[in-house]
Amino acid sequence: MSETVLSNTEQSSTPEAPESSTAKPARRSGNGLALLALLLGAAGVAVGGWGVWQVRQLQGSEQDQGEHLQALNQRADALQQREQQLSAQLASLPAASELEDRRRLVAQLQGDQQRLSQRLETVLGESRKEWRLAEAEHLLRLATLRLSALQDITSAKALVEGADEILREQSDPGAFAAREQLARSLATLSSTEQPDRTGLFLKLAAQRELVQQLSAQSPEFDSQADAMGALTADGDGASRWSQWWAEISKYFQIEFNADDNVRPLLSGQSLNQLRLALSLTIEQAQWAALNGEAKVYTQALDDARSVLLANFNPDNPQSKAMLDNLNQLAEQPVSVVTPDLSESLAAVQAYIQRRHLPAAEGAKP
Repeated sequence: MSETVLSNTEQSSTPEAPESSTAKPARRSGNGLALLALLLGAAGVAVGGWGVWQVRQLQGSEQDQGEHLQALNQRADALQQREQQLSAQLASLPAASELEDRRRLVAQLQGDQQRLSQRLETVLGESRKEWRLAEAEHLLRLATLRLSALQDITSAKALVEGADEILREQSDPGAFAAREQLARSLATLSSTEQPDRTGLFLKLAAQRELVQQLSAQSPEFDSQADAMGALTADGDGASRWSQWWAEISKYFQIEFNADDNVRPLLSGQSLNQLRLALSLTIEQAQWAALNGEAKVYTQALDDARSVLLANFNPDNPQSKAMLDNLNQLAEQPVSVVTPDLSESLAAVQAYIQRRHLPAAEGAKP
């Protein structure tokens, strides 16, 4: 036991020098191995982490694929339900032969509808023409009424022109005779002068207002170098006697040829009564002017002039001016000989009846 220990100690003591030389490389190789082991461990950890990350990525993608697959399954179910619905609808649709029959019926219905619309347009066009012709006849009747009742030439002419315009719109050669008769009526109406009844009425109204201003004017004698004036002037010149004679000669004068009718001066109630009578006669003339009564108009103006001449002094400027105005108004026409439109009306009615004959003949068969 002791020998072995000694031998070991000896052996350990004897090669001391070479062991010290080999200890450094051993330590260096151990450090390299440790570093290599560390690197390998780090690489293993990295590879493990990357593997774990890959596993997680794979799990996430699998989960997404599962959700996508589930959505696809839902869409497939919805498409299958839609397909079932379409199949049910297709099953409920009629057959191809029935669709062809329906299509043919629809085309026939469209053709019938088009023909019906054309016929309706034709009927409406004819009815519009008939309405226009009836309007032309009505216009002629109104023109005849205006002429017979009011002697209104202007309005009658406008109405006849409207009827002729309606016949022109027809563009029918059969309306030639009716339009010819209307042209004759228009020529007659154009040559007939329309009396100014409104103007006569207003002028008479102005004269009626002036009646209240009429007054009796006392006569003044014009003593121009008479014998008495000459006598007074020879002796005294401009004496008091000549002045007194000039003043008193205004109120009286000796007339040796007093053959004229001497009218009394009017005043008070008698003057008002005469004014009222004159105003009433002028008012009657106004009514006759508006209604075209020539006899009444002439008689009323004659009465007014008679009252004016019999009771008012003709030397009065107001009375003289009114008398001149009444004489001028008496010469104005208030009535006119109206043309007869019966022939034009008969021609238009005959044309309308001729238009109705083909329709009536077509309706009989």
